[in-house]
Parts: sequence; structure tokens; C-alpha cells
Amino acid sequence: MPDSGGLPLSLRPGMALMERRRWASPLLRRILLVNALPLALLLGALLYLDQYQTGLLRAEVTTLREQARIYAGALGEAAVREEDGKPPQLVPDQARPLLRRLTEPTPNAQARLYALDGTVVADSRVRQGAGGLIVTEPLPPALQRGFLTTLIDTMTDRMLRLIHGGPDLLDTGPSAAGPEWQPDVLEELRLLNTDQGREAPPYIRRTADNRLLVTVSEPLRRSRATAGIVLLTREAREVDDSLLSVRLSILGLFTLALLITVMLSWYLSLTIARPILRLAQAAERMREGAGRAGEVPSALLGRGDEIGELAMALSESATALWARMDAIERFAADVAHEIKNPLTSIRSAIETLRRIEDPEKQRRLLAIIAEDVARLDRLISDISDASRIDAELSRVAAEPVNVAPILSTLAEIDEVTRRENGPRLLLTPPEGNITVLGVEDRIVQVLRNLIGNAQSFSPPNGRIMLAAREDGTQVEFSVEDEGPGIPEAKLEHIFDRFYSERPQGEHFGQHSGLGLSISRQIVQALRGRITAENRRDSSGKVTGARFVVRLPRG
Repeated sequence: MPDSGGLPLSLRPGMALMERRRWASPLLRRILLVNALPLALLLGALLYLDQYQTGLLRAEVTTLREQARIYAGALGEAAVREEDGKPPQLVPDQARPLLRRLTEPTPNAQARLYALDGTVVADSRVRQGAGGLIVTEPLPPALQRGFLTTLIDTMTDRMLRLIHGGPDLLDTGPSAAGPEWQPDVLEELRLLNTDQGREAPPYIRRTADNRLLVTVSEPLRRSRATAGIVLLTREAREVDDSLLSVRLSILGLFTLALLITVMLSWYLSLTIARPILRLAQAAERMREGAGRAGEVPSALLGRGDEIGELAMALSESATALWARMDAIERFAADVAHEIKNPLTSIRSAIETLRRIEDPEKQRRLLAIIAEDVARLDRLISDISDASRIDAELSRVAAEPVNVAPILSTLAEIDEVTRRENGPRLLLTPPEGNITVLGVEDRIVQVLRNLIGNAQSFSPPNGRIMLAAREDGTQVEFSVEDEGPGIPEAKLEHIFDRFYSERPQGEHFGQHSGLGLSISRQIVQALRGRITAENRRDSSGKVTGARFVVRLPRG
């Protein structure tokens, strides 16, 4: 975690979220299961019912057509009279009782015999009563179906029509036509005479009182000549009963699918919606300032799916944010303290300057004011540099940087600018082509800060050793001097802001105390590490200081 030297801006662990295979995620599998399973069950049930209903109706039509052929064959043999040179003629007195006897085993059926001109010759539901009265016996009344049964039938029929997208077997008859309805007999005879091998289409309809009626027609022939046509109508109660049984089964299956959907939705609510709500509440508490102690529930942090990753990212973001805020708070306090000292000195000098008239003392006071102003300017420049490092490095992508040209350029600059009797920079050329992952300008700034610090503590004509080498997955830079070294208790504090451990005899205020702090801030932002230690000889005596910087290899 970052410390007072600044917050690292390297890639966060949460970036791993973009590297996951989304098709293998647990949450996606749960969502697909919830959406697909109940719909697949319902669709399969409806398709099964559609095929089942069609099969029952086709079987009913086939059975009724065979029955009509039997009637037509019996009537053709017993109720048709043939005369030489004349077409076969129907004998009504023989056809009526025969048709009634044929339909007696089927109480829910009605048969009618039509002549070639379309007139009714015989009707199984019409008989002659006492005194010669004509009595019409209607089909048995429709079975009373409950409201729930009717509702189930209606809804299922509508759903099947939506699946079909067009007409089905139930659309082959007029809507809500009663039992007395018959097709156009003359048109049926025309079609049958036009194509002798053609079967007339069946007529299936549901009446207003919810009866399912099926009507078929068969020609009555004698010696290959058509003498009439038989229309047979029967109520398909068995089809309705079978469909009702299947529909009740489908209703139970749909109830089960609905129950599974509700249970899975509740499961998703517990595993997705509620945890996200808890994360939102934790974020709200953090926004209100109550998240410093870690408000993300530990149960969410331990999850192994995307919710756990989101909780971990939120927790890390909150921790990083609070660390940044603490760093900013400490930095602001340190800046106020450091700026207050020269301002106090300037104010005291100005107040004293107003009271004295000695020109020499006035010049000394003006020199003090000038030094304090220069110190303020240097301090503000370093503060500005330190405050914009984070923002700058967050916008610049780290790239592979060749180390050798940087080191050789620093050695040349030192050789050109070295003062007389000043320390000399000695470069140990790196072996091979070494690259480091970072930002070239900032790496140069870190090395120049370390070299400048070594120059401040080096004795006249001393040596400063600069080297770089590969160390596994990192590149190690080292800057060594021959100065007095670093107090053991100060090895970590020298990287604190505004900490200054200056050599004896150096004029006060020449340094802001931010150089090493800025160096550590840059190194940490580049995902590296900087440390300080003392150089010692064989006897254990301190012979100088060594600063080591480790950065990722490019």
C-alpha cells in the first residue's frame, strides 16, 4: 500500500476483471438457466399438445369417414332402385328406417341422405310418430363444462393458433355453427363427380355451446353411378376429454415451471440483486465518510464470482481513496508548516527593518528576506512538481526504456558541469542491452535526484558510483558515494516529505527536503521500489551511502 511518499498509480488488481472469459462466468450461466428452462418446458408442452390434438382429430375424421362409407354402401345396396335405361333412384321408404338402424349404436351422431338435387331424403334424427306425426330428435345436449375447464380450453386454443400462425383443423368449419349446419350438398356432389377418386374435405367446428362437431360426406353409388350423398355428423366428445386431460397435465407442468422460475429468481435475488444492493449501501456509507474502517461485508469479499471481484475492487478503491486523502491531508499540513517558517522569518525581518536605521543591518535584513523568498520559490516549485507527478503518470503509459543511453548521458553531463575538486561520477557500463518498463523523463529525474544528493555529501575529489544490472524480472540501479553515510535510525525517514539531513557547513534553506520523497513517489508509481543503506568496509566502518532503485524489466 502507498505511504506518505505518494500513492502508486500502477495497474490495480481490479483490471483482471477485463481478462475473464465471460461465457464461462457463473452469473451468466444462472441467468441463461432462469430464462431458458421454464420457456423450454412450456414450449415443449405446447408443441406436444398441438401434435396430440391434430392426431386425435385426424383419427376422428378417419373413423367417421369409414363409418360413412359403411352407411353409403348399405344404403346403396338396399335403398336404391335400378331400372333399364334410367339412372339409379333412391327409395325413401327403404332408406329412412335403414339409416335409423345404422345410426342407433352411435347416439351422439346424425346422418342425412341427400338426393342429387340437394333435397333431404332421410334423416336419422327424424322419425314418424303416432298418428303420422313427424318427430325430430336433436343430438344429446352438450356436457356442462366448468368455468375453469372452459377457460383452459379457450386459452390453449388461442396459444396453439399463435404457434401455428395460420389456420388449423378447427378452422375448417364455420365459427360457432350449430348442429343443424350442413355444407353445400350440390357443391359436394359437383366435387365428387368431377374427381371420382377424391375425398371431400372434413368439416370440424366448435358450436356456440362448446360442442366439437365433425362432419364428413360420402357419395352413395350403385353400379358406379352416384345416386346421392351421405353426410355424417358426430360430436367428438372423446377428443375433448383427452385434450382436457392433457391440458390439465400441461397446466400442472406450467405451474411447476412457474414455481421453478420463482425459486430461481429468488435464488438470483439472493446471489446477485441483494449483494449488489449491499455493495451500493456500502458505497453510500463510504460517500458519507463511514467507510474508513472497511464497510464492504466480508461475506462478499470471499465470493469467487464477479460479485466478489466487484466487492474486492470496491474495497481496494475505498482503501486507496482514503490513503490518498490521508496523504493529501498530511501533505497539506507539511506544506503549511514548511511555508510558514520562511514567511515568519520574512515578517520578522520586515518588522525589524522598519525600526532600525543602520544601513549595514538593513542590508543584512534584506539579504535574509531575499534568501527566504528564494527558499519559498524553490519550495513551491518542488511542491508543484510533487503534486502533479500522480496525475502525469496516470495519463502516460509505461514503455520499455533503454538504460544505457540514460546512464551515459548522465555521466557526460556530470563531467561537463563538475566543479574543481568536486566529486567525480564513475559509470559502470551495463552488460548487454538492458531495458526497463517506465517513463524515461521520470527515470532520469530519479537518477539526477540521487546523484545530486550524493554530490552534496561527497568529500572533495570523492567518487560517486553509478551502475545498472538485471536482477531476475527487475532492473537494479545503484548510486553510491563516499560521504558520511546515513544514520541507522534515519534510513526510512529520509524519504519522508520535507525531511532534510544536510552535511555540516551547508547553508540553511538550500534544499526543500522533497527530492528523495519525489523520487520514491515516482518509483512506486512505476511499480518499483527504492531503498537506502550504508556502505561498509571489512571492519564494519561506514564508508558512504548507497541508494538502490528496482524497476520492472521492459
